[in-house]
Amino acid sequence: MENTTELQQQFCSRMDDRKICSFDVEIIDKKTKPILHQTSRFLFINKGRGKMKINEVEYDIHDNMLITLLPFDCTEVTEVRETFQYYVVVYNFVLLNNAIKSIFNVDNQKIEIIKQMQENPVVECDPVKTQEIRAILGKIKQEVGVESTLQFPEKKALSSIYVVNLLVELIVISQREDCDKKFDRIVATKKGEKTEIFRYIYTHLSEKITLSRLAKLFYMSESSISKYIMETTGLTFNNLVNEIKIAKTLNYLMYTDYTLEELAMFLGYVDAAHISKVFESRMGSKISEYRKTYQTVLGVCNIEERRIAYQLVTYIVENHKEELTAQSVATEFEISVPELNKILLLQVERNFSEFLHFLRVNSACKLLAETDMTITDIAIEVGFNTVKTFTRNFVLIKHVTPSNFRQMIRVEGGNEE
Repeated sequence: MENTTELQQQFCSRMDDRKICSFDVEIIDKKTKPILHQTSRFLFINKGRGKMKINEVEYDIHDNMLITLLPFDCTEVTEVRETFQYYVVVYNFVLLNNAIKSIFNVDNQKIEIIKQMQENPVVECDPVKTQEIRAILGKIKQEVGVESTLQFPEKKALSSIYVVNLLVELIVISQREDCDKKFDRIVATKKGEKTEIFRYIYTHLSEKITLSRLAKLFYMSESSISKYIMETTGLTFNNLVNEIKIAKTLNYLMYTDYTLEELAMFLGYVDAAHISKVFESRMGSKISEYRKTYQTVLGVCNIEERRIAYQLVTYIVENHKEELTAQSVATEFEISVPELNKILLLQVERNFSEFLHFLRVNSACKLLAETDMTITDIAIEVGFNTVKTFTRNFVLIKHVTPSNFRQMIRVEGGNEE
């Protein structure tokens, strides 16, 4: 299939599944097919000029640019005017995201890493920042070796902690305003919205994801989404969901102590038996054996706190239509309101009120699309006390009024027919 996207492996290293990070040097001297990256990576362009699409948005690329890619970002080199030579650092995003929010965020700031990296995937660096980045990449190379030449140093004391620290520094540099110069986004078409389908599946595995639900969310027919997924990845919808589930399962097995029951609920499996069966079928080994072999102590830090956090998020999700307040939820879990907000900022990148409104607005979207209930009835049904409050929060989150949203859904539905 000529247009099929290459689906890259879910591990950071082809040599060692346990690695949290790998380093390599690569070149690209001609156009490439689209590549769907299951694992996060940094690309630092040493030499070369051309164009690259990231999630269907095309960028002019040249030397001294840092490119940050998240899980299930799609890239395609569309033009090579001068051969690209670049460093590539592949890393475990789940581990790094947790480390930033739980260890490095000492002043409890609201850190929206995913959002920031989505908005600024390509960064043009000045000479000072370029020198800093090269120094960091050199240190990572010394710690983890080079994949393509099979040069791997003996592991040093506290190496994993040191590498995590270096990766965090790279993220900070990539997102600091003084490093971000303006550059041209050459093409920004509606196709870019389609690539969000992959990230939506990745971030909503705990929910029941169906073609019908995706069709409503992305204003496409079920057959169009199914066809797009097949043409892009060569996988059916169900096979893609299972592939993403396995990729995420591997991260949680290696870097957390969640029980199989918790993982099943967290990742969208039926139960512990289901996750065990799928894992053994796909990986050829039992979960207990895999976890015993590969689990890393670094990622298990503060696991009890994370388990409480998961229970807290689940409680709010399951009760978001009820009369919840920050104080009532904090009391339920015997914590203070500031502690409640800190946990939520860590887990879902929103404070209590932001998360509650987000859930209620999403529930309202479903009712607007699938029922003929009045706006007032929907507002009350999902937990808002007044239509005014409902409308204000709906516009804030969806950038459109509830009535206009319903109209758009019906127009799209009519066009599909």
